[in-house]
Amino acid sequence: MSLRTLSHEEARRAYDRIGSWQDSQAFYEDFATRDLVRHCQFESAQAVFEFGCGTGRFARRLLKERLAAAATYRGVDVSPKMIRLARAKLAEFGERAQVILSDGAAPVSEPTASVDRFVSNYVFDLLSESDIAAVLAEAHRMLRAGGRLCLTGLSPGHGVVSRAFVRAWSFVHQRSPLLVGGCRPIDLLPFLEDGSWKLLHHRALAPMGIPCAVVVAELQPEARDGHARV
Repeated sequence: MSLRTLSHEEARRAYDRIGSWQDSQAFYEDFATRDLVRHCQFESAQAVFEFGCGTGRFARRLLKERLAAAATYRGVDVSPKMIRLARAKLAEFGERAQVILSDGAAPVSEPTASVDRFVSNYVFDLLSESDIAAVLAEAHRMLRAGGRLCLTGLSPGHGVVSRAFVRAWSFVHQRSPLLVGGCRPIDLLPFLEDGSWKLLHHRALAPMGIPCAVVVAELQPEARDGHARV
């Protein structure tokens, strides 16, 4: 069953309303983001970009606990309220941390080969398939040689409990996508099968029965010249 995704403007309005309540999902999201941190080698990164920074909670943890003192962080989000919350959370890091309002589309204006890690947590499950492909094309362009793509999100589920959750979630989403923030379970692996990425780590989790996936992939620089932008 194909579920409708929110437009960028609908997503902006929805997440302006959600605001700091977004962090209430930490009870299941943190299981996946902790696993992501263990496999992305953030300690060796000089520059990190996050697509969909939300309240800045994940970025603050990176800056305090994982990134080197000279490493920089740049995050974008479609919601002005999320931007305000993230800037407040990251103010202590000064110029090391930048948070920018975006239009929700792929980050085409970001510099080429400018970052070591491209992160997106629980955002791809909000995007249309064409938007996912477009964002991945820009991630490939933005990453330096040896850079890593670091993703978490809702997944289709495995086992009886998590698949039952997916059925219930999809039922609600089909009737009112806004009730679930526009997100739906999605399998990210097929988007990485075009030769642009080398899969380094994939883990399926189901904290509290909620199916999530962690995906870490390495840039394949030899594919850059032939990588078509969507």
